[in-house]
Amino acid sequence: MHIILHQPEIPANTGNIGRTCVATGTSLHLIEPLGFRLNEKEIKRAGMDYWEHLDVTRYMNFAEFQEKHPNAKIWMATTKAKKSYTDVEFGEDDYIMFGKESAGIPEEILVENEENCIRIPMLPQIRSLNLSNSVAIVLYEALRQNGFSQMQKAGELHRLHWKE
Repeated sequence: MHIILHQPEIPANTGNIGRTCVATGTSLHLIEPLGFRLNEKEIKRAGMDYWEHLDVTRYMNFAEFQEKHPNAKIWMATTKAKKSYTDVEFGEDDYIMFGKESAGIPEEILVENEENCIRIPMLPQIRSLNLSNSVAIVLYEALRQNGFSQMQKAGELHRLHWKE
C-alpha cells in the first residue's frame, strides 16, 4: 500500500503517519510544498525512532507524482466524496491520497477523479477528523481487505504468556 500526503502542514501529523506507515510496511509519498522541514524535531518526536526505516519519497507537485506513477490507482480521501471508504475494494498496490489539514485535496484534482473519491462517515457538524487518524482508519481498512499481508497475526505478552 501507499499513502500520499498532498501538501501536509503539521509536522506531528506527518510524523504519526510515517510511524503508521513503518508499522504497516506502507510507502509514504509527500507532495510539496510541505508546511515544515523534514528534519524538525516534531517529526522525529511523533515518528520516534521509526523515521529512519520509512520508505518515503518527495515530489515537487502532483504532476511530478503522476509522471513517476502513471498507472497508479489512487483513492482520494475527502469529506466531499459521495461514497464511503468501506464501499470500495482496495488493491494491494493502491495509493490513498490525503490533502493538507486546512483545505484537503484541491477540488481541481477531485473533480478529475470523482469515481476514486472516498470519505469517512461522520456527523454533519464535524468538518473533518485529524489527518493522522484519517490515514490510520482508511489504511487499516485497505490492509484488512487484503488480509493484512505480511503483518504480525498475533502478539505476545512481555512478562506472562497467553493461555493455550
